Amino acid sequence: MDKPVDVVVMAAGKGTRMKSALPKVLHRLGGRALTAHVLDTAARVSARHVVVITGHGASEVEASLSTWTSDGACFGFQSLAVQGSAAGVQPAELAPQAAPQLQFVRQAPQLGTGHAVQQAIPVLPDDGITLVLSGDVPLTQADTLQDLLALCRGNGALTEPGLALLTLDMADPTGYGRIVRQPDGAVRSIVEHKDATDAQRQITEIYSGIMAVPTSRLRGWLARLDNDNAQGEYYLTDVVKFAVADDCPVRAHCITDAVQVAGVNSPQQLAELERAWQARIAGQMMAEGVRLADPARFDLRGHLRCGRDVEIDINCVFEGSVTLGEGVRIGANCVIANAVIADGAVIHPFTHIDGEKLGVKVGEGALIGPFARLRPGADLGAEVHIGNFVEVKNSTLAAGAKANHLAYLGDATVGERVNYGAGSITANYDGANKHRTVIEADVHVGSNCVLVAPVTLGAGGTVGGGSTITKSTPPGALSVARGKQVSIANWQRPTKNKS
Repeated sequence: MDKPVDVVVMAAGKGTRMKSALPKVLHRLGGRALTAHVLDTAARVSARHVVVITGHGASEVEASLSTWTSDGACFGFQSLAVQGSAAGVQPAELAPQAAPQLQFVRQAPQLGTGHAVQQAIPVLPDDGITLVLSGDVPLTQADTLQDLLALCRGNGALTEPGLALLTLDMADPTGYGRIVRQPDGAVRSIVEHKDATDAQRQITEIYSGIMAVPTSRLRGWLARLDNDNAQGEYYLTDVVKFAVADDCPVRAHCITDAVQVAGVNSPQQLAELERAWQARIAGQMMAEGVRLADPARFDLRGHLRCGRDVEIDINCVFEGSVTLGEGVRIGANCVIANAVIADGAVIHPFTHIDGEKLGVKVGEGALIGPFARLRPGADLGAEVHIGNFVEVKNSTLAAGAKANHLAYLGDATVGERVNYGAGSITANYDGANKHRTVIEADVHVGSNCVLVAPVTLGAGGTVGGGSTITKSTPPGALSVARGKQVSIANWQRPTKNKS
């Protein structure tokens, strides 16, 4: 049976070049903390135990990451093309994976990478493999790490477990430690650039900082580390020479995708990785049939699920958990968070949808925007129309209801085929409590009306424009509540004094 995997995440660094009060590992990429991405990857490789080594801003880092769940292992994009309607069942690949046990240890003072892992080793059981990751290297793919773990285990033709290093082939490796191999391909050593010979500097394979090693071996090697070097630090890479001296196989899995091992040390590097992340997601989406007007102008900062024939225009941002059904069209410059948008709906440009914890639902064939705002608890039925500068909050609109211009619906229940006039609002707050407005089916509310909750407008009724409704109205009635119009003949407007 394969040995279980325990992950050690190094997240103690200060990140001076970020020039930020926020610890580096908590800066966000794709809407998620850098180290949360690393924890997501740990879940994808079925880690049993994750030990996060903290140092700078330890309390803040620990408080933030302690809320992490393995649901984030599904972070990104999933196709619903084979799942049917967006209102259907969650795809199997989105089912949360078993969360690894999460534990924090602190490194103080911070005396190098080897010293960091020394803080974690007491809590790691000897029967597993330790996979060492960096909290500021967010985009390593799970299949890459599975290949590294297979090398460590000695799977396949290899029979003996050993130390496995993730390496990168770089066109310009200047400044990086080189991987020096034996003639048979086994790794002999890692040589720092400043210590390398001219011949060794021609080597283009460098160490990424990621390794997998049997924990029982690692424990002994860490005990042998010393800080006899120019920096006075304990280097984790020194375990390579111990492994060679102990005749333990040292193997390397070399990749060419630099993004997978790129770290974040500055705002510039964070921005570069953000675009790399978004490009990766956009490529996955288009491969599944989603039509992006411009993949370079697309941002996903959460979970996005798309059915067939979804179209997304430029400069759209998706946050939280968003589901787009078949044939959904999203116009330019929309921000959509925590929403389910059913088949055939059209979201016109400059619409803002944010369901927060309550969520937003948009029914089949609905038309939303432009310049509309849907807030938490908005639940729109089929063929609902929400037009320009209309805001909906904590309200249910049944099929065919329309609010096309300059209106507010808050804490309301709106029946089928209601027409809600321009400039009309529900006055739902009395200064202390929220109250609900009920508008039954086929009501017509004229322009510039105020509906003072709690109030019910009976089915089929009409409210005359400009009315302030403070009492419930009977079905089928015309209700008018406004001052009587008065016209004064030959009235003269005031004029300015000339003095």
